[in-house]
Amino acid sequence: MTLIPRTGVDALKFLGIGLARFSNIFLEVFRASRSFRVGLVIFAVMIMLGVGVSSFSPFDPRRWYLVPPNRPPGLEFLLGTTTNGQDVFWLLTWSIKNSLIIGLITAMVASHIGLILGMLAGARGGLADRMLMILTDSFVVIPSLPTLILLAVLLRDVMTIPLMGLIISIFSWPWPSRQVRAMVLSLRERDFIATSIFSGYGVMGRVFRDYLPFIIPWHLVNLTNTVLFAISSEAALAVIGVSILSEATLGVMIYWALNYSALFRGLWWWLISPVITIILVFVSLFLISKGISDYSNPRLRWQARG
Repeated sequence: MTLIPRTGVDALKFLGIGLARFSNIFLEVFRASRSFRVGLVIFAVMIMLGVGVSSFSPFDPRRWYLVPPNRPPGLEFLLGTTTNGQDVFWLLTWSIKNSLIIGLITAMVASHIGLILGMLAGARGGLADRMLMILTDSFVVIPSLPTLILLAVLLRDVMTIPLMGLIISIFSWPWPSRQVRAMVLSLRERDFIATSIFSGYGVMGRVFRDYLPFIIPWHLVNLTNTVLFAISSEAALAVIGVSILSEATLGVMIYWALNYSALFRGLWWWLISPVITIILVFVSLFLISKGISDYSNPRLRWQARG
């Protein structure tokens, strides 16, 4: 009797199992890792500033000359004002929101493309594996920063915050794809994969049932790293003047502060505010990533419990 691979209903079933495992991992890491908790709190504050506080801005902080220029931090203007007559505090909250949007779009698109292609290449093997790896290697060898600069210049007239995130995604998925493929190829040698094949599970059934639970912890780490890459890439583009200068991002704030020589003119708050914010975002995501990495390492997990 030939067993028919169960791919449709089982795929949905094991997707639910994968989501449940995602929730369990989050709760276990939160309880076990202090660095994860600290990073999560800092990142939650950044989200609250960017998503919550920014919506209460009394005016559009991107517009110029709405407040007196060059005012130092004080009770009236918490983080001072810029030479362009912008309130740095409200501008910063708006910038956090847009930078996080870019980072999250890139992470959700690039990480999941890499996850899907890597698992399919490793699970199917053969011609599909070779074709997907040729595609992946083609993107790996492309120099990302010069190409990003070129695309940002060519698309400047139509550039938006979501489009910036999608463009950065183009160069963020190949390495995750290769890493996922390597993990799947390693898992294929395990005995339980042979058991799944003999039990009648098809490729998609094995992907959701057998491979995904092992890859989820690594995937969570990759999501945080991709957010870091996206925010730093946009900041690099902004500093050299090829990002969306009409919008407010952390990188664009740094660009205008440098453009007006803020430090040399004593307007330190204009430059320091976005720089410290970027550092806090990076530290928070690093701590989150470290907590998940420690959880996924059995030796470190047992040491923490001991």
